[in-house]
Amino acid sequence: MTIPKTYVKKAAPFLKWAGGKQRLLPQYEPYFPPRELTGRYFEPFVGSAAVFFHLQPAHAVLADRNDKLIEVYEAVRDEVEAVIAALKPHRNESAYYYEVRAQDPCKLTRAERAARLIYLNKTCYNGLYRENSRGEFNVPFGRYKNPRICDEERLRLASQVLQGVSLQVADFEDVVSVAEEGDLVYFDPPYVPLSETSSFTAYHRLGFGEADQRRLADVVESLTERGCRVMLSNSSAPLVYELYDNGRFLLVPVQARRNINSKADRRGPVQELLILNYTPGEWRVR
Repeated sequence: MTIPKTYVKKAAPFLKWAGGKQRLLPQYEPYFPPRELTGRYFEPFVGSAAVFFHLQPAHAVLADRNDKLIEVYEAVRDEVEAVIAALKPHRNESAYYYEVRAQDPCKLTRAERAARLIYLNKTCYNGLYRENSRGEFNVPFGRYKNPRICDEERLRLASQVLQGVSLQVADFEDVVSVAEEGDLVYFDPPYVPLSETSSFTAYHRLGFGEADQRRLADVVESLTERGCRVMLSNSSAPLVYELYDNGRFLLVPVQARRNINSKADRRGPVQELLILNYTPGEWRVR
């Protein structure tokens, strides 16, 4: 089965995610190549999949190293009604939250595991996803007044758009190894921290450090040589300029809002970068 050609206007992310791009889509819009010019679409750091749900490409590969996250997308794609049924009984209570967090996911069905992660995501502190060294979710209760734990319509629309999508648990380099000329690759990696205290790059136990950022830059160069269009989001840290401000890429400043900080007065606007290897309007790889 392939993704329906009809664009599903109300489809949107059903997860909150650190660095999610839903609010940045209006700033990104002028830089998205037309759908008719795009071959396959690859998103190796899927997160909340905001760009995917916005573009709804005809052929897509979504991936992440976080196997639990990919399993949620698989369950929503393949058995959304079972996920909804498992999600409905969950409630926004602190003691109950910690009971669910302590559950052994191996003793649950796939739909139940997906519902558990969606529930924890909707009710945990700041919508974070963080794991300890054993790969266990360890974010505290969020104390939201009335979170919408089970959004049935959004889940069903997401399931509709996810039909035909290839979902993979894989390293970003492996995911895009098959990308060809005309394909579009969107990278949204854990960001290079702007300071030693601003880092939130280890949401997964494997982390993502400077060596990974440099390897990513090498992959972007390789994709460029192969004629693939690449969009990449990252912070405006010096390392990002070192890796991409070399005349071969277009660096577009984007105004974002930092929502993840233990102190509310330290959340606010921050400049990020959207990095392109093509010229908007012409759409040719630079």
